[in-house]
Amino acid sequence: MRTAASRLLAVRGRTAVLLLLAVLGALLAGAGPASAHAALTGSDPQQGVVVDKAPTDVSLTFSENVAMSDDSLRVLDPQGKRVDTGKNSAVGGATYRVPLHSGLPDGTYTVTYQVVSADSHPVSGAFTFSIGAPSATAASVPDQAAGGGFVGGLYGFARYVSYAGFILLAGGAAFVLGCWQRGAGVRPVQRLVVGGWLALTAATLALLFLRGAYTGSGKAADIFDLSLLGQVLQTKTGAALVSRLLLLAAAALFISVLFGAYVKRDGAVDEVTGDGAAEGRPPADGATAGRAAADGAAADGAVKAAGDGDGDSGDAAELAAERRDLTFGLSIGGIVVAAGLAASWSMAEHASVGIQPGIAMPVDVLHLLAVAAWLGGLCTLLVALYRAPAGQAVEAAAVRRFSRVAFGSVVTLAVTGLYQSWRQVGSWSALTGTRYGQLLLVKVGLVVLLVGIAYVSRRWTGRLSEAAAGRTAESVTAPADGNAGVRVDGNVTVPVKQRTSKPPKKRVAKLAQQRVPEPVKQRVAEPVKQQVAEKEPAAVSAGAGSADPRRAAQLARQRAAVATAREKRIRDADPHRSGLRRSVLAEAGVAVVLLAVTTVLTSTEPGRTQEEAAAATASAPQRSGPLSLTVPFDTGGEDGKGTVRLSLDPARVGGNDLHLFVERPNGKAFDVPEVKLAFTLKAKDLGPLPVLPDHIATGHWTATGVQIPMAGDWKIAVTVRTSDIDQTTVTKNAKIG
Repeated sequence: MRTAASRLLAVRGRTAVLLLLAVLGALLAGAGPASAHAALTGSDPQQGVVVDKAPTDVSLTFSENVAMSDDSLRVLDPQGKRVDTGKNSAVGGATYRVPLHSGLPDGTYTVTYQVVSADSHPVSGAFTFSIGAPSATAASVPDQAAGGGFVGGLYGFARYVSYAGFILLAGGAAFVLGCWQRGAGVRPVQRLVVGGWLALTAATLALLFLRGAYTGSGKAADIFDLSLLGQVLQTKTGAALVSRLLLLAAAALFISVLFGAYVKRDGAVDEVTGDGAAEGRPPADGATAGRAAADGAAADGAVKAAGDGDGDSGDAAELAAERRDLTFGLSIGGIVVAAGLAASWSMAEHASVGIQPGIAMPVDVLHLLAVAAWLGGLCTLLVALYRAPAGQAVEAAAVRRFSRVAFGSVVTLAVTGLYQSWRQVGSWSALTGTRYGQLLLVKVGLVVLLVGIAYVSRRWTGRLSEAAAGRTAESVTAPADGNAGVRVDGNVTVPVKQRTSKPPKKRVAKLAQQRVPEPVKQRVAEPVKQQVAEKEPAAVSAGAGSADPRRAAQLARQRAAVATAREKRIRDADPHRSGLRRSVLAEAGVAVVLLAVTTVLTSTEPGRTQEEAAAATASAPQRSGPLSLTVPFDTGGEDGKGTVRLSLDPARVGGNDLHLFVERPNGKAFDVPEVKLAFTLKAKDLGPLPVLPDHIATGHWTATGVQIPMAGDWKIAVTVRTSDIDQTTVTKNAKIG
């Protein structure tokens, strides 16, 4: 029955993992190119404008400072040839300019830009302007946006792996030092933390090599271009990645001490004090026979301890003090390294730009540390529950300590996340109307779900603690006289004092003072040794005496399989621990998806920036069709009343077709000596721009190629002359562009 249940649980676990990977893939695949924090808010000449003479330079204004190279700004003529000098410079604020060659001919010119925003994300785009009149152009711009394509996908995956590695490294080490110090000697926990270090190191190196191609050409062939790598090292992001590698070197030293000297020190203390056995720590060989042999030698050890009990107590106190000092030193060093690693993200991404960067960066570091303590500790607890040997199972007290750590982390995440949300979103409309706000709502929902599952885990922890307390109470219950008899054979009973709160060595010394007679010692030890010999599996003896190495290897594998099955049965026998494993597994699954959403969120343009850029660039709403106006006029003379119907198509920046129809009050068309127009944009002090239409039919005038240089609220002045002395000018305002 247990086997069927275990198989069903394994099938469900594999299904859950596959679903989580599918969701993760969908999130990363749907992320697309990295959305930039910076946005183009203006240019001179403006997009689509037609100028009378060639400008001497082209300038671009962004919503924040950007990093540029010599090829970041390019201006192409109608044949697609470059006409800029390639020497771009900062004008002031977030405005940058590139000079143009002199003597440019008329035609349509294309401006392309590819820069890196202050929060490390690439920005690219293009627009056109014309000199004299628009023309056909052969200039082409890349179809792939900056930060997209194969290189962009690799870069996004490396970012995810770097976050995951940091969480496992920092959170796993924090769980060991703060919640379960004996976990430092558990192999699965060691592999988890070391795996986090390896993942973070490999991802950081990958990001360093991918960075040049990611922000530049986007070609895979440029990944190992050393010249691009040299340029990356001179940027803020490159410096942050190099700093992260240096800190990872310090983290390697930290791990070696934690899983080396610290474990040895912990084992030495347990050997002297006996705490390892008291807390369920297995013997060195982990074998049942070894434990029986140790029990059989208890009488001899009791006699020997009588002479040196006080010395061992002093050694135990000294070793315990050294372990406390080492724990404190490792904790301080680990916090410093983890904070430095978190700062390598904060100083190069969203927190370093925008409003209040001096507050945002420390808050972001706290946010990352809280995420690592919660999710990294959760993953470590999951590994301990599923992979730790039965003799090294995580104690209920360690789970309770992690529950308190997780609660503090959630509170920290709530406070820091609320501040970051206000800073990056800025308004309720951006929360629902921008991609950043929508992803943030998804992240909040996942966090709420994670907290709900954590509440279930907390209840299982309480039940586990109650069960452990009940077992402890039963194990320390003694008869009325305070002694319990251990019967060796049918005749001799050796009185042994029940476990008390006294130190183990003192209890052993007191036991030795009972002066157990030598015959009794022999009668105690011999049956125990015989029992140990009987408990040895027959396979062990056969393997030891067999000369066939294949047979010996087969027997060794069988013994390992039996030991593994025994440990699994022990783990599965506790319903409270099984319930806790299932709830923690569900938490870890949600955490995987949450981390994917967070990775996409950090590469998405914040809602506040999106709205500010839209407000700066949208000086007037875009029209979807031709502009039609009806303008009544009255010159005051004979036959001086009527209306002018005006049609401007498509009523956008650039060339337009103009039609004028002059009609009498009864609707019939009639000719007038003269009709003309003028366009004025007062907001930009532009105009009046005169237009003289051609007469083509009765009451019908037309003009082609009417240039509207920029979008805005234009004043259209219509002048009608009905005689040599009768003339009037009527104005109308209209949004064009």
